[in-house]
Amino acid sequence: MPAGRAISRKKQTMSKCFSLSILTPIRAIILIIACSSINFLPLQAAELVDRVVAVVNDEVITMSEVNEEGSAFFKKVTSQAPAAQLEDALRQARENVLDNLIDKRLMEQEALKQHITVSDEEIEAAAQQMLSNNNISKEELSAQLAQMGRSYENYLSTLHSQIIQSKLVNYDIRSKIIITDDMILDYYDTNYTKHVSKGGYYLMQMGFSWNKESTDKTAAKKRAERVRTLVVNGQDFRTLAQKFSDLPSAADGGDLGIFEEDEMASYMRDAVIRLTPGTVSEVVETPSGYQFFKLLSSQDGQIVVQASFGSVKDEIRTKLYDEKLKDEFDNWAQALKENAYIKKL
Repeated sequence: MPAGRAISRKKQTMSKCFSLSILTPIRAIILIIACSSINFLPLQAAELVDRVVAVVNDEVITMSEVNEEGSAFFKKVTSQAPAAQLEDALRQARENVLDNLIDKRLMEQEALKQHITVSDEEIEAAAQQMLSNNNISKEELSAQLAQMGRSYENYLSTLHSQIIQSKLVNYDIRSKIIITDDMILDYYDTNYTKHVSKGGYYLMQMGFSWNKESTDKTAAKKRAERVRTLVVNGQDFRTLAQKFSDLPSAADGGDLGIFEEDEMASYMRDAVIRLTPGTVSEVVETPSGYQFFKLLSSQDGQIVVQASFGSVKDEIRTKLYDEKLKDEFDNWAQALKENAYIKKL
């Protein structure tokens, strides 16, 4: 490009920069970004060093913000995605990060409307609490963040957004959620009681696996017998199963549900067939380890109570509250978006 034409173009752009006062706020901001590149690039390479990728009401989000916010995420995607899918994976990753930034910006704007602020002391206290909970130092955290392409300052910015969101949720949502005793009882009746039909056996299970190629078979049996003794002595089966059992049923506290006699494996049937409700079987060997069972019920038409109402009432209340909070938050966030001007560029 001839030098004269380049200088002329620069003058035209600078002229626009000096006319910001007659522009709308959002157009002025976008033009400032464009003008900021003039003094730092050669005339023959006068290109934008950054670009606006979204407008949220009267604010913009730039590509550099997306890159900074998602740096760790983008590195993970780059290292894990197949080469043929990398471009699409990164595009989707940037879209997800941009959506998160839009949500963050909307909440910051809403907080400003409601005069909700976050002090430096609050942010520092939250950071110190996190360090204490995880038993790490600020230097160790900074090193971990650096490995992910993030800085400690960026982490503090994330804390700032989280605290703002928490305050908004407390003000706009939490105070309006009510969980009644009837709601808790309905949940209890549906999820903590079961009807055992004729011939059914309601069972709980714990298992302790061993590797056939090693010599830990005896150790597995000793673990099974030790935990069985704790159950027999009155400790809670569900809690112990979640802590010690190697089987998938551990996630449900060892709850296997209801089995008919002909549905049981031979070792299970032999262990439970003579049990009376509430008793625990002996430890039995299986093809991959050792197990024992507790029979909750085997009577036709009996309603089995998996746990007493009093022991799980608070747990149910918390669960219902968290579910209601998530639903209300999703609705609140959606309404925030519907009432905002959002434009992706």
